[in-house]
Amino acid sequence: VQLQASGGGVVQAGGSLKLSCATSERVLKDATTYTTGWFRQAPGKEREFVGVIVWSSGLTIYADSLKGRFTISRDNTKNMMYLQMNSLKPDDAAVYYCAGNNYYGGRQASGYAYWGQGTLVTVSS
Repeated sequence: VQLQASGGGVVQAGGSLKLSCATSERVLKDATTYTTGWFRQAPGKEREFVGVIVWSSGLTIYADSLKGRFTISRDNTKNMMYLQMNSLKPDDAAVYYCAGNNYYGGRQASGYAYWGQGTLVTVSS
């Protein structure tokens, strides 16, 4: 399974940024419960759950602290997942990773078998 994240960059506090993650078409067709999501990791901190989406239903689950600011979506026709981040804060700065699993793996990184490379988000104050 291949996952590839992109879209990171430098943004001012209060600004917005949209990350993208390309995922394998083969897995999307095989697993009705296939779930992809986002985690982030700031320097010196553990990898943190951001949110996930179940591809078949579009059901999304978010970290409580990010609800209302971050939105995960997917485009079935393009096999793409997105993370729209609004009202960014300096604390949002991190390497953002897309992750996948054949079913919802919970809010721990260990629950996801597939990982893409990270994309760096920097938020300037």
